[in-house]
This record gives sequence, structure tokens and C-alpha cells, in this order.
Amino acid sequence: MTKQIKGVLGTKLGMTQTFADDGRIVPVTVVSAGPCVVTAVRTPEADGYSAVQFGYGEIDPRRVNKPEAGHFAKAGVTPRRYLVEVRTDNASEYTVGQEVTAEAFTAGELVDVTARSKGKGFAGVMKRHGFRGLSSSHGTQRKHRSPGSIGGCAYPGRVFKGMRMAGRMGGERTTAQNLTLHGIDSGRGLLLIKGAVPGPAGGLVLVRSAVKTPATVGEAR
Repeated sequence: MTKQIKGVLGTKLGMTQTFADDGRIVPVTVVSAGPCVVTAVRTPEADGYSAVQFGYGEIDPRRVNKPEAGHFAKAGVTPRRYLVEVRTDNASEYTVGQEVTAEAFTAGELVDVTARSKGKGFAGVMKRHGFRGLSSSHGTQRKHRSPGSIGGCAYPGRVFKGMRMAGRMGGERTTAQNLTLHGIDSGRGLLLIKGAVPGPAGGLVLVRSAVKTPATVGEAR
């Protein structure tokens, strides 16, 4: 089964609301998508896999090192701030230097949105992992938000790797799957995605075709 994945880099502008055809309010996230430029096309014969590489965002050419400058010069495009590869079986349909905008998508289809989540700083286990905390009564002394036991004393005599504890929260690569693309403003290059997407306003986001569509999930079961 071939997978034809479309993708575009953009900037999250924020959230607003719009109206459906039946008058219901629909919360949407506005993403300024592209314009992106194809900087490379990966083929199984030359690279061992099929993918397309997009460049997005302006950058001063003086801030690009020589290997990157040579890569952009070979593609015949001006240097871009961000590069991303999207694996797809129809990579041969793209050409180097081709511009990709919000028009690559159609309203109503499902998309996956990848971004770096908001950084929350150092957080305790209740906020970070959803622990219930200790009892509010029965002799608990100023330990209401503590994690409790993190391991045995004599055996195993250490804390297991992966133990959920307090630490830095957020700031990680996160993907929200199967979001509905509510609408497209081709004139301004905007995507209206139903619901919330990861990351702060002004952050970089990757919008691509959904990998796990409902039909695919049903077939897997």
C-alpha cells in the first residue's frame, strides 16, 4: 500500500473561532502555512528511501555555513532557516525548486501537526504526570504533593530507570494526530485546523497528511 503524504511548514498564529454550515461555533487554530520550497527529492535508487525535503523561512545568507550554502545553491534556491524531510511514496511528483503552499491541502481532510510543546519549566509529579498526591488528612505532614515511594530500600537498592518523578516539563517534540482541516484561506496562505495544536503562538509547526486515519485504525484491529 503506497502512502502519499503531503506536508508544509508554517507558523502557528493562535486560536480563534469560526462557524460551521449549521451555525455551530468551531474552535480553530490558525497556521500561516508556507510558502515552502522543495530543496531536495530523495529516491530509493540514490538515497535508499523516498522523501521530499522542504525549506521554510527567510535567513540572512551570511548566517549559513558553507555546506548548507552549497546545498541551497545546488537546488537553485535562496537559503532557508528551516529544513524538514517528509517521507512519501510519491516524492517523484515533486521537483527541486517547486513552491508548496497551503493550497496543497483540501478542506475536510485529516492532518497531523508536529511542533515543540510549550515549556513549563521544572514541575512536580502532580502537574507533570497527573499524580493524585498524598492524603489531605490522617497525619500527612507537608507532603501532600510529593510522589511517595520511588523504590525499595534493600532490594533493588536503586531507583529504576524511567521512574516518573519531578523534572523539566514541556519543550518536547509533540504530534497531534487526526485533526480536521476545517478551512483554507488560499489568498493569505492560512490553514484553519479544528481544535488546538502543540506549541506557542509564533512557533514552527509541521502540517502533514494524517498517518493513522480512522479506516487504517479499523483495519489494524
